[in-house]
Amino acid sequence: MAMIHDKMIAEKLKRNFEELEPALTSYEAMEEANRCLYCYDAACIKACPTSIDIPKFIKKIASGNLKGSALTILQANPLGASCARVCPTEELCEGACVLNHQSKPIDIGRLQRYATDWAMASSASLFKKGAPQQKQIAIVGTGPAGLAAARELACLGYQVTMYEAEEQAGGLGRYGIVAFRLPNDVVEWEVEQITNLGVKIRTNTVVGQHISVEEMLSRYDAVVLAVGMGAVPNLGIKGEDLTGVYDAISFIKDTKLDNLTSDLIGKRVAVIGAGNTAIDGATSAIRLGASNVKILYRRTEEEMTAYEFEYEFAKQEGVQFEWLTAPVKIIGNDDGQVVGIECVKMMLGEPGADGRQKPIPIEGSEHVIAVDAVIKAIGQSRYTQLIEAFDLKHEWGVVTVNEETLQTSNPKVFACGDVIFGNGQGEAMVVTAVQQGKDVALNIHNVFQATSQSV
Repeated sequence: MAMIHDKMIAEKLKRNFEELEPALTSYEAMEEANRCLYCYDAACIKACPTSIDIPKFIKKIASGNLKGSALTILQANPLGASCARVCPTEELCEGACVLNHQSKPIDIGRLQRYATDWAMASSASLFKKGAPQQKQIAIVGTGPAGLAAARELACLGYQVTMYEAEEQAGGLGRYGIVAFRLPNDVVEWEVEQITNLGVKIRTNTVVGQHISVEEMLSRYDAVVLAVGMGAVPNLGIKGEDLTGVYDAISFIKDTKLDNLTSDLIGKRVAVIGAGNTAIDGATSAIRLGASNVKILYRRTEEEMTAYEFEYEFAKQEGVQFEWLTAPVKIIGNDDGQVVGIECVKMMLGEPGADGRQKPIPIEGSEHVIAVDAVIKAIGQSRYTQLIEAFDLKHEWGVVTVNEETLQTSNPKVFACGDVIFGNGQGEAMVVTAVQQGKDVALNIHNVFQATSQSV
C-alpha cells in the first residue's frame, strides 16, 4: 500500500509541473490573427530583440500558411519556440502593440507558440546547412546564446562543435527554467534542429578538464564563449550547511530532471532573493506541496528584479512576500534540520555605486520565522576560472568585449549571453542572448570573409 501511495504522490507532483499555459486552438489562433492590423513599420518588430517580422508571421497564420509563419519566426529567432513561452512579451512586442491604446494587444506570444508548435508537430525541414566553409568553430556552452550562434554558423556553412559540461544540451532552457513554463521537449526539439544541420555536440565535456583551453584554441579557427552563469553563491551566514537548505539552481534543475522530491509536502519554505529564479524556486516549492512559501527580500517591491508577470503569478500561486527583510542566521535542531531563519528588518539608505539605495539593518528588529526549508536565490556565480584560463579581460567575471564585434581581448575568442551581461550592461533575457548569438555568428563570418579577401 505504501508503494502505491508513493506512486500516486509522484504522479500528482509530476502533473503539477505540466505546461501551465494552454495552447491556442485553431479557431482561437485564427480569430486572434485576424485582429492584427499588420502595421507598416510595426512597433512590435522594433520591440523584439531578434526583430521577428511579427505582422508577417501573424498574417501567414491568418491565411493558413503555418509553415511560412514558423519559418518567419525561426529565421529571426532560432529559439522561437522557447521564447514564445518565456519572453516578457508584455514588456516587449505586446507592450509596443498599437492596440494597447484601443482595446488589448495582440496575443503575440501565444500566436508565436501556435506557429512553432505546428513546426514541432509536423517535423518540417525548415533550414539547410550552407555551402561548406573550411573554418572550424568551437562553442563553449549550449544555452540560448550558444545554440543561436551554432544555428547561424551552420547555415553559413561552418563546421561547428559545441561543448557542454552537462549530460544533455540546452543550458538554461534544459535545466534552469521551470518545466511548467518551458517543457524539456521544446528545448530538445530546438537542439535537434541544430544538430540536423551537422552541428556536433560534445556533452559531459568540461573545457579545461576534458579538453584544454590550449588545445581548443589551436584546433579551432574561432571560439565562442557562451557559458552562461554558475551556481548560487553562499549567503555567508551561519546554518547554510543544514539539511533543508537548497541552492535554487540545483533545486530547479532537479524538477527539470523529474527528480520531484516529496520532502516539502506540508512544509514551510523561505526563499531568499526576488529575481526570476527566486520566483521559480518559490512556485516550484508550492507545486511540490509546501504549505507556506515566503520570499524574503532585503529591498522593496519596487526594487525586485523579477518580471511583473512572474511576480503576479507567484502571488496567484499563494507565495507571500516579506519586503525589507534580510536573513541573519539559519536555525537548525539537534538533528541538523532547518527549523527557522533569523532575520532583520532593513531600511533603504543612500544610493550606492550602482545607483540603488543601500539596505541598512534596523537595530533591534531581529526576529525568527519558523521554516522547514530555505532556498537560496541571490544571483549566480560566474565562471571566472574558465575566463581566466582563456586569459580574457573581465570585470568580476563579466567578460569585456568589443561592443560591435563581441570579440574579447583575444581576437580569436568571441563571447555572448550571460557571460557578458552584468555591471550595468544589458538585460539578461533569453531573447537578448539569442540575438547576441546571431550577432556573434555574423561577426565571425565577416572576420573570416575580410581575412580571405585580404590574402
